Amino acid sequence: MKLSIRFFDDREVRAVWDDALVKWWFSVVDVVGMLNEETVYTKVRNY
Repeated sequence: MKLSIRFFDDREVRAVWDDALVKWWFSVVDVVGMLNEETVYTKVRNY
């Protein structure tokens, strides 16, 4: 597995590459924060 930081609309989204499944896995907390345009990590975790 490889850990990576991806950028989407200039926002960081944590991701992990799984060689066995040949898939990217993204952090749900980061994606929800990006979609809601929330910058405070603790507020994002409440969703």
